Amino acid sequence: MQLRERFFLLLAVAALLTSPIRVAAGALTTKNVFLITTDGLRWQEVFQGAESRLISKEEGGVKDTNALRQAFWRETPEERRAALLPFLWGTVAMEGQIWGNRNKGSTVQVTNGRNFSYPGYSEFLTGIADPRIESNDPKPNPNVNVFQWLHSKKDFSGKVGASVSWGIIPWVLNSGVAGFPVWSAFEMPPGTKKHILNAGAHAVLERMTPIWADVSLDAFAALAAKEMVLQTNPRAFYVALGETDDWAHDGRYDLYLRAAFNFDRFVRELWELVQSLPQYRNQTTFILTTDHGRGSAPIAWKNHGQAMPESAYIWVGLLGPDTASLGERVQTTVITQGQIAATIASYLGEDFINASPKSAKAIPGVVGR
Repeated sequence: MQLRERFFLLLAVAALLTSPIRVAAGALTTKNVFLITTDGLRWQEVFQGAESRLISKEEGGVKDTNALRQAFWRETPEERRAALLPFLWGTVAMEGQIWGNRNKGSTVQVTNGRNFSYPGYSEFLTGIADPRIESNDPKPNPNVNVFQWLHSKKDFSGKVGASVSWGIIPWVLNSGVAGFPVWSAFEMPPGTKKHILNAGAHAVLERMTPIWADVSLDAFAALAAKEMVLQTNPRAFYVALGETDDWAHDGRYDLYLRAAFNFDRFVRELWELVQSLPQYRNQTTFILTTDHGRGSAPIAWKNHGQAMPESAYIWVGLLGPDTASLGERVQTTVITQGQIAATIASYLGEDFINASPKSAKAIPGVVGR
């Protein structure tokens, strides 16, 4: 080989090695990604199960401590977490990956510094910890989120959707301009393409006494999500449940645990649904996470926020055909909340960072076996 040819070959290799890594769509089995979240579920319950101190009337607001202990108390953390979240530990942990057990050196962290909902949802949906987002007010998000961006692409147009319990999330998603269908029990931004819940469920929703001003019971968002999967076949889908946060704010540890259990049951039911459908079977990835953590027992577990640095710690679960079966991850590298947006796109063979350079990069090593 001539010297000149060697020179150009070395240039080509150098360019290849320094260019941004992007997984080609054809190299992946995943064709659909579902992001499923439950608001404010602590990493402590995810990895350790029910906390004994809070199974009490005084500190946990528990109405029937015997029944709660029978349902969720076990001798070891491994047994307790499996009782509380059986699908997460019986399927996701066996076939996928779970990150965030700080007792084992695994950290997943919110970086927006606020440690409450709108900044958290925005961070994992856009990849950006935006200091301009400083409240939970229903205002349009100044940043483009990964679902909005995917829907703008030809391959995903008409194949994106969301079903949410908390009434502010449509604003985080910019649903008024994003163009994909969203279900919420509350008023959404003007221009939102609304999913209409089936008549029977809608009638029940209208006749229920509201518990919270801007959060519907998770059962309705779960039902709408299943309807949307069957009716519109989304390839990129977001489901947000919210009861875990509100029962915690209300100081009801019993209902907080039962809401977490119901979240896990919904994830299992949705997984079973997609595995029963040819367009989803063995080509769908689930990403599970939360918007923020919480404080510690005996009082701070009810709350979160900037004044509680411990509420910046969260968790992430991943399950799908392109996620290696590595179970509970133990590592020293901190994973940030903002990395979820690019990870969603990466599973679909898309480069969100190219479109949104300020966004955090995908979680390293989770996409592709």
